[in-house]
Parts: sequence; structure tokens; C-alpha cells
Amino acid sequence: MLHTEARHADGLAIPRRRAIGVASDHAGFPMKGFIRDLLAEHCDEVISLGAESTEPVDFPDVTRKAVGLILDGRVERVVLVCGTGAGACIAANKVNGIRAAVATDTYVARQCVIHDDVNVLCIGAWIVGPQVASDVVRAFLAAEFSTEEHFRRRVEKLADLEREARGA
Repeated sequence: MLHTEARHADGLAIPRRRAIGVASDHAGFPMKGFIRDLLAEHCDEVISLGAESTEPVDFPDVTRKAVGLILDGRVERVVLVCGTGAGACIAANKVNGIRAAVATDTYVARQCVIHDDVNVLCIGAWIVGPQVASDVVRAFLAAEFSTEEHFRRRVEKLADLEREARGA
């Protein structure tokens, strides 16, 4: 749910969101606090899950809890931070109703939402530094799913694939 809109210093209009989740495994933990603080600038509530130190935790467990926030309707989007972003992305995409993408640049972060209605952004803490992560998260937050029919049709086909996979 969007409340108001803030304009970032680079001119990017970022809608204020009610709540967003952030989670990390141990590899993403060093960046999680930075991302949590950034998200707090753009939403009313940040729900932080996962690692609380660099002690090893399993990303599938963290991912399951984080995407559960979307499935329960507590948040519309989640940012997952792990070493490369790949493991968290794979785990998230195993869950029906979740569309996750790894983004290492603003173009992908924006386009994956506009074209594919991505609701989980995965960031690799070993791959991007804080400035790039900041830009990527802001692009993800600023983007909205397109109203164009061909994008809506394609996302519905993704939902069809999910239904077929679970035998519904």
C-alpha cells in the first residue's frame, strides 16, 4: 500500500510503503543493517528476519520466513541479502506466489518489477557494495508493475505454471 511519495536526491520518485521485509543469512548479515536503515526511510515498518550475526544459518529457512510475510499479507515486498543473491532467489522462487530476482544494477531492479511483478529482490552482499545496493533497492521500491496487458498476461502465465506444478 502506497502512502506518499518521496523524491530521492537523484530525482527518483519513491512511493512510501506501509511495510517491507528484509532478511539475510550469515553472508548477507553485514549488509542487512544498512539495507534495513535504507528501507526505513521509505516505509512505515521494516520487518527484519534472519541472521543476527555472522554465525551460519541456512538461507532456505530464512527465505521461507521472509516470503511468508508476503503470503500472510504483512508486506508487499521483501529484500533478501545473501552472499551472491542466487541461493535466496532460488529458494524464494520455489514458493507459489513469489517472484524473485537477483539485481546487481538499477535497470534489472526496475524492469523486474515493471515487467514481471517481482515482489522479492535478492542482493548479493559479496557482489555489490553499499552504494550499488542502495541504488538497486531504491529502484526496486520506486518501480510499479505495468498496467500493459502483455505484461499482465505473462505474469498470469507464471501463475499458471505454479498451479500446474502443484497439480491444481
